[in-house]
Amino acid sequence: MLIRQIAVGTMQNFVYLLADRPGGEGLVVDSGWEIDPIIDAAKEAKVRVKFAVATHRHSDHTSSLRELADSAGAKVVAHRRSSIEHDVSVSDGDVLSLGKTGVKVIYTPGHTEDSICLYDGENLFSGDTLFVGNCGRTDLPGGSSEELFRSLHDVILKLPSSTVIYPGHDYGDVPYRKLGEEALSNPVLSVSSYDEFAGVP
Repeated sequence: MLIRQIAVGTMQNFVYLLADRPGGEGLVVDSGWEIDPIIDAAKEAKVRVKFAVATHRHSDHTSSLRELADSAGAKVVAHRRSSIEHDVSVSDGDVLSLGKTGVKVIYTPGHTEDSICLYDGENLFSGDTLFVGNCGRTDLPGGSSEELFRSLHDVILKLPSSTVIYPGHDYGDVPYRKLGEEALSNPVLSVSSYDEFAGVP
């Protein structure tokens, strides 16, 4: 899988360009506020962008998603519970096909009610569900700390420890990290109960 991690905007957002191979079909994970770096990365890799995927509805991830899709001739994808305008609704377990490969949708509510992660079998693009060193906040509309705890501990931590976590923001000491390492160092993953999770600053 071709992966390009692209820093955009003023809130340390990460956007991702994924493709089955250089010159093949691809998708973009989120968009931030600017599409030029994304379009340039796709042109450089000769990738045809098929989908522009929202990990969740917050504007720092989606404000230019329609513009990006229109520019690239792509379809906007979001979870079926998302309030953003989109062309393709997805649910947990759905697969977005890219050439001969695919990217699986994993429903991970908690940061918002429409939060999803994308998993290609080796890498997890976690949006604001999981950061390097922390997780997304739950005090905004649609957030739930109980659901986020379940998403982290009952879903993400069940993935192989070799899975590489690619977050939606550059908030950690490294831009990505293997899940096994993150499980040991991230306080929201190393707790053993919801009560402990709720007490993490």
